[in-house]
Amino acid sequence: MGSGLTDEDDLIAGAEIVETPQEIFERSEMIAKVKEPQQSERPMIRPGQIVFTHFHFAASRAITDAMLKSGSTSVACETLESSRQLPLLTPMNEVAGRVSTQEGVRFLERPQMGRGILLGGVPGVAPAHITIIGGGVVGTNAAKIAAGFQADVSLLDINMDRLRYLDDIIPANANVLFSDRQILREQLALSDLVIGAVLIPGAKPHA
Repeated sequence: MGSGLTDEDDLIAGAEIVETPQEIFERSEMIAKVKEPQQSERPMIRPGQIVFTHFHFAASRAITDAMLKSGSTSVACETLESSRQLPLLTPMNEVAGRVSTQEGVRFLERPQMGRGILLGGVPGVAPAHITIIGGGVVGTNAAKIAAGFQADVSLLDINMDRLRYLDDIIPANANVLFSDRQILREQLALSDLVIGAVLIPGAKPHA
């Protein structure tokens, strides 16, 4: 309902609606979903069944062990590559990047126990400093929104080709910097808001 899709719409499109998750898992040769298998769903996955979803195995030993035990074929769509890209992650990462800035702004407000920082500043008051670590899809979208708020933005990455590209497309109030220990320490000391946007496919992110 939150997506504006009713059961009636699904029925008109030719879908069959069942009453319980158990029936879906019992009848299906392939399960396609977005969220990783929840604890209540894992016992229902059976040998030979194909499960196509975002698993995030590196972040959860419990899910990894459960899927190995199930005997199913697990297709982690966040790791599927095309031309060295992760196309199934791109739409989600675009949203995540934009929402990260939006949520960061909210938590800087005093009613949220923040410091009362206005991102764009006002005449006589400097804008907030935002450091974004990682210049991929998430980081680029976060930088676009932060720059649109007229904040002082630093976008860090370790890929010089990516930095050159970003330097051409992002607004003038966003600076691209090579991420090394010294630069990172300097930026963290200046920052009112830090957004982590580093992705190493298959690896667990670290704060």
